[in-house]
Amino acid sequence: MEAATPLYHFISSHQPLTQKQSRCYATNFGIVNAAQTLPDTSPSTSLESLSPLQFDYDKKFNSLNSVKTMHAKMIKLSRGWDTKKNMQYFISGYLEFGDFQSAAVLFFVGFAENYLYWNSFLEEYTYFGGNPCEILEVFSDLHSKGVNFNTEILAFVLKICSKLSDMWLGLEVHSFLIKKGFDLDVYTKCALMNFYGRCCGTESANKVFKETLIHDSLLWNEAIMVNLRNGKWAEGLQMFRDMQALLVKANSLTISKVLQACGKLGALDEGKQIHGYVIRYALESNILISTALINMYVKNDNLKLSRVVFDSIDNLDCNLPCWNSIISGYIALGCLDNALELFHEMKSSNIKPDIITWNCLLSGHFLHGSYIEVLAILRRMQSAGYQPNRNSITSVLQAVSELRYLRIGKEIHCHVIRNGLDYDLHIATSLVDMYVKNDDLTSAQAVFDCMTNRNVYAWNSLISGYSCKGHFEKAGNLLNQMKEEGIKPDIVTYNSLVSGYSTSNCIKEALGMIRRIKSSGMSPNVISWTSLISGCSQQGYFREAFEFLIQMQGEGIKVNSVTVASLLQACAGLSLLHIGKEIHCLCIQNDFLDDVYVSTALIDMYSKCGSLENAQKVFHRLEDKTLASWNSMITGLAIYGLGTEAISLFDQMREANIQPDAITFIALLSSCKHSGLLDKGWKYFDHMKTDFGVNPTIEHYSCMVDLLARAGYLDEASDFIQSMPMEPNAAVWGALLTSCRIHGNVELGEIAAEYLFKLEPYNAANYALMMNLYALSNRWNDVDHIRDKMEAMGVKIGPVWSWLKVNQRIHIFSTAAKTHPEGGEIYFELYRLISEMKRLGYKPDTRCVYQNISEVEKEKVLLAHTEKLAITYGLIRTRNPAPIRVINNTRICSDCHTVAKYMSLLRRQEIYLKDGVRFHHFKDGKCSCCDFW
Repeated sequence: MEAATPLYHFISSHQPLTQKQSRCYATNFGIVNAAQTLPDTSPSTSLESLSPLQFDYDKKFNSLNSVKTMHAKMIKLSRGWDTKKNMQYFISGYLEFGDFQSAAVLFFVGFAENYLYWNSFLEEYTYFGGNPCEILEVFSDLHSKGVNFNTEILAFVLKICSKLSDMWLGLEVHSFLIKKGFDLDVYTKCALMNFYGRCCGTESANKVFKETLIHDSLLWNEAIMVNLRNGKWAEGLQMFRDMQALLVKANSLTISKVLQACGKLGALDEGKQIHGYVIRYALESNILISTALINMYVKNDNLKLSRVVFDSIDNLDCNLPCWNSIISGYIALGCLDNALELFHEMKSSNIKPDIITWNCLLSGHFLHGSYIEVLAILRRMQSAGYQPNRNSITSVLQAVSELRYLRIGKEIHCHVIRNGLDYDLHIATSLVDMYVKNDDLTSAQAVFDCMTNRNVYAWNSLISGYSCKGHFEKAGNLLNQMKEEGIKPDIVTYNSLVSGYSTSNCIKEALGMIRRIKSSGMSPNVISWTSLISGCSQQGYFREAFEFLIQMQGEGIKVNSVTVASLLQACAGLSLLHIGKEIHCLCIQNDFLDDVYVSTALIDMYSKCGSLENAQKVFHRLEDKTLASWNSMITGLAIYGLGTEAISLFDQMREANIQPDAITFIALLSSCKHSGLLDKGWKYFDHMKTDFGVNPTIEHYSCMVDLLARAGYLDEASDFIQSMPMEPNAAVWGALLTSCRIHGNVELGEIAAEYLFKLEPYNAANYALMMNLYALSNRWNDVDHIRDKMEAMGVKIGPVWSWLKVNQRIHIFSTAAKTHPEGGEIYFELYRLISEMKRLGYKPDTRCVYQNISEVEKEKVLLAHTEKLAITYGLIRTRNPAPIRVINNTRICSDCHTVAKYMSLLRRQEIYLKDGVRFHHFKDGKCSCCDFW
């Protein structure tokens, strides 16, 4: 009884903590007589009346005072008060009413009964709001009062120090162990290695291990676990080898962790050897090890052996973790159908899936892009009676974000509120991200404002949303507010602003943000520079994209697949085939070709750089062709005027069960208009909504106007414009005006021009088209009138130019530039070619000269057309059979088109000429456009 009294004096001497105190290990407690807590009128109680066997443990305490009162009675009147059950009963009572220090004291004093309970004690302690630091305060205070602790208590204290990363107290405990000679105890050594591994790193933990004279199995297992817990996979695996060489037996936890290391390192052979060890010691029935084996083979991309392990497990009907592991493995390697089959097999075997199984299916289908299936799995999950948890909801919200299903996102938000999950930081952040990606910034801001704890991800998501929509003032205010609240912006924060500025045509501001990253002490990474390069490529600043690439490489940053895709877009914009080929080589060297965005960008680049054959090669080598890949290839065929081939490819796409979208039909209609396939064009336009669910947009209507007008149905095209459900834009009227010039319809041309002059008053191309139309009709006064109007508005027609590359050098021929240095030789060769053509029946088409001059003068003007000069120079300087590729910034005239056909015939040379948005392939006197352009 005397031994118990000081304990209660200690416990009853203080009030419970109402708030967390600062870390201090010198707390003093007064000593109060235990009798003070007992009421004077309390009846005498016999020893038997409070026997632990008769005590009602189901009875709940109603206050802290009732806990203390009953505890005092138990100490004074019962000799068996300190049983394990009593200890846990009173510890729970003290914790429930916030007296954390009393609970800790009781735990330490009764440690002989409680040491196996330490982990759940910590969980209960923190569950009721206790700070684990207070446990260490109690330990320090008891120690300062002279209480002697054995090695088990000290090992427990070290474990708490490890959890709290309290290095200094852990070092003091280590010093005390050395002084008392306790440091030789194997359990204490394990606790020390765990402490040093968590607080100081694996080197210190390994030093403790090496300084131990006798290494038994416990020490070996702990040493390996310390290394593996710190991500030292190779070191842990090597220690396991050393351990096996000494014939020391590993426990199941170590074996499972080493198998995890084999998965992390891709060490399949070592994993197989450990599998042999498991079989040799008959450990296959261990669930932990079996699960680790399945995961190891999955991580090494070997589903076959993973399935062999699974099928060899006995009692699968009661081994849910192994089912979860194999299903997870199939999903991780993209075998979604197999995973679902296994899931159904699991249910048919009367094995009930748990929340882990469902979450595995949800997250796996999201990661592999099966967003619709994610929603279907959620419905089945709820039908089975499972409530989605944090992980479930996060996966579903991410799928909703990708699908842009705002209504469903709001329904999930309601579910979150109804079930009280809106406090969860991960769910709240996912909600912000979902609303941002669904362009509902108002709701995103509302969720953000309701968050009590905002992490950097929530800030970044909202800043990114405002930035991408061009609301830079709001994004900047959020950035400042973020700093004021003590959240330090990271590289992702700044990268979202770089991306927003770049895609909003604010290249200078984006570059300024790059400089701001540097001034804040960080270094722009590949995402920073790629955002800038991508923005330039999207906005048509192709040269700047390459300039920023040079700066990026100068800082030692390597490109990634997204950078490469953006650069290929810039190559396509500038028709830089040679650079595009170099980037293609870079893709092969860095294994970027498996990236669908890179492959699609390659198809687009080759198509727009005059190498359709290479585009088709890239396309046909793709194993998994996405919708974007098909669209890009159909568009490529369209710009070469290969309408029949484009339609054939569309049919193949349908056979592959790829659903077309709006872009597909723009490509199809473009191929029809470039090839004069009027009936086919009408067919696809009429059926795109009824058969494929694609609503026609202004782009589709523009294609139809172009298709009708090019074919000579100008009145029908005009009527079609009048019947459009939306207001015609400049592209629609521009298509009509272009065809009016081709067919010489001045009346309709004037109507189209009137609208164009209102919609695009400073677009010189519209004025030039109208002047050419008047010139064809010899209405020179009207030509002068248009010219005067342009002069009054300050509109100037830019220079016409053509360029080609010869011997690694770009040669430009322009109406505004100086004569080419080899101009004399070029004109001499061109005159000779024209003479040869005339003998074959060529007649100059002087209608292509829109000037009021004589026919002889018009013929001279025709000779000066830049595309003729560029092709002629190519013929002079090209000595190999490679095609001549000429890029022109305006539509080729009929005379140059005819001359190019003759040149390909006379010199047996293939010629590719790009005039604006489409290519002409001249070969043996014929053109791929079949003279329809």
